[in-house]
Amino acid sequence: MEENLSVHDYYYELPEELIAQHPLSDRSSSRLLVLDKKTGDITHKAFGDITEYLDPGDCLVINETKVIPARLMGIREKTGGAVEILLLKRFEDREDEWEALAGPGKKARPGDVIVFGNGELTCNVLEVTAEGNRIIKFAYEGIFEEVLDRLGSMPLPPYIKAELDDKDRYQTVYAKNKGSAAAPTAGLHFTEELLEKIQGRGINIARITLHVGLGTFRPVKVENIKDHKMHSEHFIISDEAADIINKTRDSGGRIISVGTTSTRALESVADGSGYIKPVASDTSIFIYPGYEFKIVDAIITNFHLPESTLIMLVSAFAGRENVLKAYEEAVREKYRFFSFGDAMFIR
Repeated sequence: MEENLSVHDYYYELPEELIAQHPLSDRSSSRLLVLDKKTGDITHKAFGDITEYLDPGDCLVINETKVIPARLMGIREKTGGAVEILLLKRFEDREDEWEALAGPGKKARPGDVIVFGNGELTCNVLEVTAEGNRIIKFAYEGIFEEVLDRLGSMPLPPYIKAELDDKDRYQTVYAKNKGSAAAPTAGLHFTEELLEKIQGRGINIARITLHVGLGTFRPVKVENIKDHKMHSEHFIISDEAADIINKTRDSGGRIISVGTTSTRALESVADGSGYIKPVASDTSIFIYPGYEFKIVDAIITNFHLPESTLIMLVSAFAGRENVLKAYEEAVREKYRFFSFGDAMFIR
């Protein structure tokens, strides 16, 4: 029987000053808390020491998604009232249509036209979803991505109050495929030099894509976590990535996922033997204690919000008591938390 299904079982006290407001100048100089999930033992390291815990023949799975400047400030054509649009998800099969958040919601009703910049970009509000999101359709001249780069800004999480001086610091160094509303933050610690060092030690790197939705920051608002409705995210695993991962499994190497995003993608497609097939699909997998992992052997991850689906995921992997004990130690040791914060390696 599953235990600890109350959302409050995943709460911990976090002083506000430990929420990192700025990225470090050197990505790999962040701290690394190493947690042994079998014993609960904790070791304190620097992130650059991660190579000590990776063995030749292991496979590191990284998420190549790229954050788009998804926050747009516009005005309602009828009234001139300010409206903020936050892009969540592009519809692959419907040209220029997106699901988005709008605020204030009363100023974005079906039939409204919202104008951005000098009018080079407009959108029509088509409908309101059951969750209160908007379905919008854009009109513009030229290439949409170039227009969005000019007019949009990075959608930093709500707990980051500071302005971001360099928007590339909210991207991984290997970000490639545009589509995320939030960064896969465990990957922010890697530099090109560190990745080269890892590959030089005979560790495979498999590159997949999962476009992170803002639902990743949404708190669980139900008492019993089984009643929580998970958001859907699009992911792609190529033939090459699947081949690297499956060959690692065949040779006895470990599958080490960089972040909860890579973990969700892998666990969504792995079969009962821990093998995967190439796929492009959507997943709304919700991993919480009681879940049996099929493929992931170790996880590199950041520290997550209290009562979030992400702390539930790492609790499913390492045990709730181990995770909360590690978080309490990280608070005592004044680790930096959340997107621009320090990292954990759970093995």
